[in-house]
Amino acid sequence: MSESVKNSPGRPRSVQSHQAILKATLDLLGEVGYERMSIEAIAARAGVGKPTIYRRYSSKEELVADAIENSREEILIPDTGTLWGDLELIIESAGRTTLTPLGRQIKSLIISTASSNPQFAQVYWSKYLQPRRQGFRVVIERAKMRNEIQAETDSDLIFDLMSGAMLYAQIFPPTSEPWEEYIHRALELFLKSNLNT
Repeated sequence: MSESVKNSPGRPRSVQSHQAILKATLDLLGEVGYERMSIEAIAARAGVGKPTIYRRYSSKEELVADAIENSREEILIPDTGTLWGDLELIIESAGRTTLTPLGRQIKSLIISTASSNPQFAQVYWSKYLQPRRQGFRVVIERAKMRNEIQAETDSDLIFDLMSGAMLYAQIFPPTSEPWEEYIHRALELFLKSNLNT
């Protein structure tokens, strides 16, 4: 009994140190950039030893990808009963996470780092983009079952096109309409030939 009482405080401290590591990673990303950031600097900023970080992450790429993922909302797989109801919630969720100062900063860091570091690009793809692609696929498959969209619709391609439009509109915000309306209109164009109307 005494042993369990003795060990119980370790878990909150572990969670606290993990959050400190993730926060330090994001802070240093913004301050010095990916290439100049080191595990040593992250450990010092978080107030932990390097072994604490290496027990959780095998590389800087994996740590950065997890820090970025941790700053985002959970993967959204809506089920409103209609394709456009689901898509509107996805657009709304994307806007909440990307149209903020931190969201813009993270996006610019992802673009600059992934374009020059293939290992980071691969880790980010597998940890962040691929799970969201799979979630989007569920939305499209439900729409196919409801006969809202053609059976041969390529959900991955639609996701990629939507992501490209979101990225472009974040860098070059539309001037004639809100961001959400621009993305909605782009999706209508992408899906036009695939909808069962």
